Amino acid sequence: MSLVDLRSTAAELPGAWNSRLLGRIGGAGGVGGIGGVGLKVLRMDGRALEPESHGTAEALLVLDGTLHLVADGVGVEVCAGQMYVVGAGVEHAVGPGSRGTLVIVEHLADPE
Repeated sequence: MSLVDLRSTAAELPGAWNSRLLGRIGGAGGVGGIGGVGLKVLRMDGRALEPESHGTAEALLVLDGTLHLVADGVGVEVCAGQMYVVGAGVEHAVGPGSRGTLVIVEHLADPE
């Protein structure tokens, strides 16, 4: 797959907050020699999500709409065309009213 319409792909997902892995970059023998970097797209529907944290950083890129994010206890509004990088181990949650298309760039574990 080479050309991907991100907004259409997000709109076709079975439900909001269900991400679709679009591709894996790097991987074993590639970037970092580990699992590589994953590129995911999802649709935000206004619902809030519980706090979470990850062992590696992730980049949250808003294509359209707005992401209301709370990272490490601080609220930030990420608008269309903006990106927020959540550091490794930082607790973050999605606040109510987040709507639009979100791209997530994250480290992926090695496939089992």
